[in-house]
Amino acid sequence: MARSQEFDTTSAIAAALDVFWARGYEGTSLTDLETVTGLSRSSLYNSFTNKRGVFDAAVQMYLDHVIRPRLRGLTDNPTPHSVDNHLASLANAIATMTADSPRRGCLLLNATAGLGAHDDAVAAVIRGYRQELSDAIERGLQAQLPTATSETIEDRTRVLLSCTVSALVLARVDTTQAIATLESARRLNAEWQR
Repeated sequence: MARSQEFDTTSAIAAALDVFWARGYEGTSLTDLETVTGLSRSSLYNSFTNKRGVFDAAVQMYLDHVIRPRLRGLTDNPTPHSVDNHLASLANAIATMTADSPRRGCLLLNATAGLGAHDDAVAAVIRGYRQELSDAIERGLQAQLPTATSETIEDRTRVLLSCTVSALVLARVDTTQAIATLESARRLNAEWQR
């Protein structure tokens, strides 16, 4: 008879998520994962196959519980104010993050910069994340600028996406500049509405 799983998988993944978010994929060891999850290496291997399996589960949790809820204001019945609200909310989240929080910046951008360059599966996840973020911003801009051409929407989406990604990278090392980048994006977006 097979042994039953004796731990809460969701809690283990959430603990691992914070370590990957703080240290990146390559900076996180199996010992780190054992420590934060309270699981033995054999339990981690039995449940997730390897470190990469734990990371993949953490990324999925991040997308489902952090990213997609944040994007709902842009994707679910967006209004003319959805883009500004999204940028303001992101700036506020960065501003209220403590210096010792493992959740500064973006898990995917923090954890995968090196890994994505040599791992096709991770690179595909990053491209998918970028596309999801781009699609959400585009949808918000369409609600904001219903008469704009598709080329105008695409150009403005690209600019706001670039500002957002820049702010998320900066949030790790310079929250003041991360917030300033988002505020600049908000001012630029306000000008587009005139």
